[in-house]
Amino acid sequence: MPAAGPRSGAGSAAEPVLEVRGVTVSFGAVTALADVDLAVAAGETVAILGPSGGGKSTLLRAVAGLQPLDGGRVLWAGADLAGVPVHRRDFGLMFQDHALFTHRDVAANVAFGPRMQGATAKDRRARAAEMLELVGLGGFGPRSVATLSGGEAQRVALARALAPEPRLLMLDEPLGSLDRRRRDELAAELRRVLSEVGVTVLHVTHDHDEAFAVADRVAVMLAGRVARIGAPVEVWRDPRLSAVARFLGHANVVEVGPGGAVPWGRLEAGPGRAVVRSDAFRRLSPAEAGSGSARSLGAAGGSTVEAVVVDARFRGDRFELRVRTDPGGVELVVLDPELAPAGRRLAYAIDPAAVAAVD
Repeated sequence: MPAAGPRSGAGSAAEPVLEVRGVTVSFGAVTALADVDLAVAAGETVAILGPSGGGKSTLLRAVAGLQPLDGGRVLWAGADLAGVPVHRRDFGLMFQDHALFTHRDVAANVAFGPRMQGATAKDRRARAAEMLELVGLGGFGPRSVATLSGGEAQRVALARALAPEPRLLMLDEPLGSLDRRRRDELAAELRRVLSEVGVTVLHVTHDHDEAFAVADRVAVMLAGRVARIGAPVEVWRDPRLSAVARFLGHANVVEVGPGGAVPWGRLEAGPGRAVVRSDAFRRLSPAEAGSGSARSLGAAGGSTVEAVVVDARFRGDRFELRVRTDPGGVELVVLDPELAPAGRRLAYAIDPAAVAAVD
């Protein structure tokens, strides 16, 4: 569940500084980007989130000038970048493999950009020290790159990308090579650093936890198109498309008939298709459920469902139960603070606030 909120001064309401208008890119018969539109405000971090092959990295390359466009335009502050070469765009890039120079020490890696800009040796040293302090690696300047851990190398790569003061920072799966614990730690650190610097950011990732932790807004890309864009909490709670819902991990997409009819009874939604978040379910006590059907207890907090547990998995602070409704035989995924063995019959109240129409 996303917890991050927008950084001060960032958001879609501000005047866009980066605009992608109708960008199309094809590789032979394969369309990688299909008429993509995107606007990013100054100082805003937008995560481009999607599965492999969805067009995320192609969009990043198109913005950077590394990928020719078959259609559309990329603009910065209203100016078309079509004739501007890569090295003149003043955009910074950071990749998953971080690509540090192994023959240079940490400080020389970070100072590389300012060196290419013609900064003096004194200014380069000062900038490198400043950036290393920013990413929590003060004093690491003389270290050999070969001595760094994976997380330290990613921090150095970030410091190097920020050192030339790019007007746009583009991150392509920057945390993808790290384990989950390190990724979570560095995602929080990355958000702090980007907020402190105030740079405009495009952050490509396939991991929605990472996107939610870092970004002000999330653009979900599926099959070369931006399928949903909004603040992390908005995208999570209201995915709008069943394909987006399933990509984000919402397993419960159901068909709703007239009057909220579903195979197990009634749902406060519809008619149409709806996603029921796995945290929508509150287990009813035996006293609440009574001896009859829990479907008669709609007043207990929205619609209700009776189901038999099929499988249970431990998910840290909760259990993920896969249940089969009775009646209806629909399999649902439920997050429950209590474990229940397979075969046990349970009743749940469904919070209508955790149900959203899709498609």
